[in-house]
Amino acid sequence: MAGTSLLALIDDIATLLDDVSVMTKVAAKKTAGVLGDDLALNAEQVSGVKADRELPVVWAVAKGSAVNKLILVPAALLISAFLPWLITPLLMIGGAFLCYEGCEKLAHKLFHGSDEQAHEEKLKVIADTSVDLVAFEKDKIKGAIRTDFILSAEIIVISLGAVQAASFSVQVAAICAIAVLMTIGVYGLVAAIVKLDDAGLYLAATRPDRPAAGMRVAVGKGILAVAPWLMKSLSVVGTLAMFLVGGGILVHGIPGSHDWVHHLQEMASAVAFAVPLLVNLVGGVIAGAVVLAAVSLASRLRGKAAAAS
Repeated sequence: MAGTSLLALIDDIATLLDDVSVMTKVAAKKTAGVLGDDLALNAEQVSGVKADRELPVVWAVAKGSAVNKLILVPAALLISAFLPWLITPLLMIGGAFLCYEGCEKLAHKLFHGSDEQAHEEKLKVIADTSVDLVAFEKDKIKGAIRTDFILSAEIIVISLGAVQAASFSVQVAAICAIAVLMTIGVYGLVAAIVKLDDAGLYLAATRPDRPAAGMRVAVGKGILAVAPWLMKSLSVVGTLAMFLVGGGILVHGIPGSHDWVHHLQEMASAVAFAVPLLVNLVGGVIAGAVVLAAVSLASRLRGKAAAAS
């Protein structure tokens, strides 16, 4: 009897772990779009500090990210336990915010100068001897942690929506797993990205008498050539993913949307696989533009009211 109970317990644990694994994969897939932008934004946030301070800054932001998740995960689980009806509205708000953030990034690039200008401004700040670099570094860390809090909230809410139908124990395990994996994965990659140019410089400076010196130098130069394009690609892919994920959340939240998307797929049978992506992208751009216009209008009205008073 005891042996049977033990086997049943082991089977229950194995089933629970399998459920957690499946639900974690589902949640990870749904949050992949946010992660692309999270990775690009955090790598950008910690750029501009001195090379010997890059990893300490990344570590400081990673610790702040862990604290963020210690706040967000229990809050999300409490909502799931006591206010489950709130998950869908939170998902819709998160989706709208993602679309808004994507449109804001596009508008900033179109109307507020290029990335090269922003990079040159950062370099001028660092070269200015009158600037308190300690305060500058602390501001960078605080800004990155604030950015992480917003993106982490989006990831947790999307993950919660993905595992909403599972039992509470599976939800707890899956959300905790996502939080840990995302923190380690994102900041591990951020650390690798910000030190990529240093690795390239190290390899490119290989002495001719070292074994395979020619290959090491070629690899180093290749890394130095690829690193800037990697950051640009991450930013582009992250922005695109924001529209796809945010638009997908909003489109799926509209009653009857599944039926008319399926109808569009039947009409475009040759490229049916691309229809949901195109619908999500167009819906995300439209939603982001509407929210951006509303936020801009509210900001202008608030500015006029403040000026009048």
